[in-house]
Amino acid sequence: MISSTLKRTSEILKSGASKQVLDYEKRFSSIQNLYDDLLSNMIRTEFSAKEAYETAKEFFETTTVPFVGIDGTMYSRPLFDLVIFFGGAYASTGTVSFQEKGLPITSYDMKTLKQAAGISSVVPIYVNEIPEIDHSFFETGRCEETTLIRPLTDQSIIDNATIANWIMTFAEYCLAYKLATQPSKYARIILLDRSLSTERASLIYDTARRDLWKKRCSLIGYRTEDGQPLDVNDFTIARQCVCNQTLGLPPPRGDYLNYAIVQVVKQNETLTETQILTKLKIMEEKRAKRVRRYLKRLSSEGLLREKDGVYALDPKYVSTQKRIKSLVTEMADQFF
Repeated sequence: MISSTLKRTSEILKSGASKQVLDYEKRFSSIQNLYDDLLSNMIRTEFSAKEAYETAKEFFETTTVPFVGIDGTMYSRPLFDLVIFFGGAYASTGTVSFQEKGLPITSYDMKTLKQAAGISSVVPIYVNEIPEIDHSFFETGRCEETTLIRPLTDQSIIDNATIANWIMTFAEYCLAYKLATQPSKYARIILLDRSLSTERASLIYDTARRDLWKKRCSLIGYRTEDGQPLDVNDFTIARQCVCNQTLGLPPPRGDYLNYAIVQVVKQNETLTETQILTKLKIMEEKRAKRVRRYLKRLSSEGLLREKDGVYALDPKYVSTQKRIKSLVTEMADQFF
């Protein structure tokens, strides 16, 4: 009896292990094909110095290219009934000189290495106030109620708070932006140990619950330099404010359709429904129905104005991108 049970168990385990091995073999083979067909052409371990020289000359319009490498640091320290959150970013600068014959030469700016170019901020917060700021301690149900994920002690709050990481992340991007836009510190190559696409996707996911913005976003109602208060629609546009007509961004499909409609109306000032469909190159009736539904919703939310079948962007939101940019720079100036 025992031997038959062991035999059956062994066969089940063997079968399961075999399936896992085969599954891994398939995965590894697909990854190998991906590398051979795609990544091997993108990651260059050996390259022609002359081609690199010509590429730099064409792309950067110079063969001596300034670069900056940015990294961040953070920590949290309890101090009596406070927690001190620190976050910052620091840069190392230099130049890469491409040569027609020979490998590129990298030179580091000794002044930067000695004096350090960077920005940082220290934010003290009372322990009991941290959960009010850091919403990662809460979970939201379907009925919009917000409840604690787990009972909180002072130590668990300190250990799990993500505020220092937020400050560090913001500092890294602010420093990169500052070095990229200031003529005196103009950097053509910026090295970050971050993935912009991944972090943007994470941001889009984390802010997907638009119905919670008024409850959780303290920036709603913030007045920028032009005196206009930012509202939900401003942040709705800003979430997907990656527009490039040449590349066809945002594409008129999926979650991007809303933003594609707003962008095409903004570019053309006034459009009828038929003109919008033509501009978006939408011919299928199923997709056209979706556009009509979105136009109705955008109009009811106040993003678009509709009169006699003609749609226009509310004048307030024409300057949304400019005002959001102003908000970010103002926040950066206050923090750093």
